[in-house]
Amino acid sequence: MKENKKEKMKKKMFIRVLVWFVFVVIIMTLTVVGINLHIVIKEKSKILSLEEAAKFQADCIIVLGAGIRDDGSPTWMLEDRIKIGDKLYQNHAADKIIMSGDHGRENHDEVNTMKNYAIGEGIPSEDIFMDHAGFETYDSLYRARDIFGAKKVIIVTQEYHLYRALYIADRLGMEACGVTSDLRFYSKKMVYWKFREYLARVKSFVKCIAQPEPKYLGDTIDLSVSGDVTNDKE
Repeated sequence: MKENKKEKMKKKMFIRVLVWFVFVVIIMTLTVVGINLHIVIKEKSKILSLEEAAKFQADCIIVLGAGIRDDGSPTWMLEDRIKIGDKLYQNHAADKIIMSGDHGRENHDEVNTMKNYAIGEGIPSEDIFMDHAGFETYDSLYRARDIFGAKKVIIVTQEYHLYRALYIADRLGMEACGVTSDLRFYSKKMVYWKFREYLARVKSFVKCIAQPEPKYLGDTIDLSVSGDVTNDKE
């Protein structure tokens, strides 16, 4: 009899734990889905075509980093972002470009790769600024506002990432629109990247409430001067 009671107690305890576990999982899932829907719905109307963005008359175009290969060349994603940024410049959407990416290590230099590629497409060096500490999307936009003084911006990245970038800009008090740079099929890993982006949106949602400073800020740089002031190589 005592053993039966113990077994019944164990079963009840297991059922309670299981119910709480399922409840927590459901709440977490609904939270993630809710935040993602909120961000996408809120920012969808700010995604424009190249022609529409040319009428926006922004302070600058922000091209977000997306990795480089071992040989220093841009990944397909990054290459397409640069191309769209260059087209916006050529369409007179803005007369300055900020290339914002990860240059945290000497052998990992996204921003010089980005600038050199754009120069190769005919963009004047003096109109291209490099943000060497754009380690994540939040940092890139925070620094665009506080270091470069950008208030009205056009953001360039792939669509799945653009909603979050626009949301961060909005929460930081910037007037922003975005142009997608999906020019090709990138990888079978897109499913994984999009899943990771769902979680990244939740992280950014929370971060935009607290609005901490990025790890690196520094002296302000006026967009009216030459972008070559951000050069770190001769």
